[in-house]
Amino acid sequence: MRFTWAQPLVNPLALPLVRLLASTWRYEVTGWANVEAARATGRPIVYALWHSRLLPLIHSRRGEGRAILISRHRDGSYLTDLCEGWGYQVVRGSSKRGGAVGLLGLIRFLQQGNEVGTTPDGPRGPREKVKPGILVAAQHANALVVAMGARPSSAWWWVHTWDRFCIPRPFATIEIHYSAPIAVAEGKEGLRRAIADTERALHEVTYGEDGGRGTGDG
Repeated sequence: MRFTWAQPLVNPLALPLVRLLASTWRYEVTGWANVEAARATGRPIVYALWHSRLLPLIHSRRGEGRAILISRHRDGSYLTDLCEGWGYQVVRGSSKRGGAVGLLGLIRFLQQGNEVGTTPDGPRGPREKVKPGILVAAQHANALVVAMGARPSSAWWWVHTWDRFCIPRPFATIEIHYSAPIAVAEGKEGLRRAIADTERALHEVTYGEDGGRGTGDG
């Protein structure tokens, strides 16, 4: 498919409609104390989120001036416009296009003490499988990883995209969940453990501790 997750948003004229739709959403946040605990350590933070939940999650943190990693693929330019309009600093790069540039950009932001968001299963999948890039960045920058999840009360699921992209419906209530901070220990074994821990945390904050998929996206 020519346009993956971005298909419903590819027309730049649709961006104002997306912003209007998002303005109707309401949020209920759980686990914010985990973010505060991570910040209290003084270490930088990487927010990990599944690609399918990108839209409600980035909207929920709009206006904070955080950094976010976005693919260099053409589709990424539309997301860049959206994110910059919501106050994000955009780092361009991915595992397939400009990956080294994106990784170095992440490390640089983190070493400056910034908080950075990214999708460890993006930009092309496999769906909900953590790739090591962001954890390598966290390891190099001595950053903590916090998983973010979104559970909308009602949504459209773009079932023909690789990630089943989620677009909450108008006036949806969206539960936002944050995991406990995850530290990435040194060495290959530390990285392997962090990959497993992050994937487990992402499933929990997205679907609940039992891993159930009761929101219609399974």
